[in-house]
Amino acid sequence: DYEAYRPFLKNGGLTVTGGEPLMQLPFITDLFQRAKQRDIHTCLDTSGITFRRTPDYLPKIDALLANVDLVLLDIKHIDPDRHKVLTSMPNEPILDFARYLKEKKIPVWVRHVVIPMVTDKPEYLERLGYFLGELDNIKALDVLPYHTMGKDKYRQLNMMYPLDGVPPMSTKAAAEAKQIILNGIKKRLLERKHEHELA
Repeated sequence: DYEAYRPFLKNGGLTVTGGEPLMQLPFITDLFQRAKQRDIHTCLDTSGITFRRTPDYLPKIDALLANVDLVLLDIKHIDPDRHKVLTSMPNEPILDFARYLKEKKIPVWVRHVVIPMVTDKPEYLERLGYFLGELDNIKALDVLPYHTMGKDKYRQLNMMYPLDGVPPMSTKAAAEAKQIILNGIKKRLLERKHEHELA
């Protein structure tokens, strides 16, 4: 029980992660409602892959977001075709979820893993930054270097590792990638400022 540990926690809260927590939407909604009743900070760690703007889904996600203080949003690839190759899923629901969180004014912490030969092209990084520059609710950006620690798990499960042969990325290279993303953000922010001045 969270309350048993509350005296030991400073500025802490409750983070729900996964897998993909939005696959358990009713449970998480109930959990976060109960957490907010106890004044517990709530954080949703998600890719947003289940998001869709349909009449049956939006009321359910709105009920959850009413009790979310922060979203940790995982954006794996900005390019739709490359995202499908990497994850076997489209990235449009993820990007649209990011836009929706902006509409709802939910604070977002973006995380992006930079993978050599997959997501580290300057073109992709700048495009990601340009997209993020459209969002006013970004509170932080983590650019994480890819590592190969997942290989052993795949081997133990007798599964093919999808990034076999891809080397790990250095912290320095990840920092350089982050700078390119930040440049893309600045580019879009300057454009938006100019558009506002002309309006």
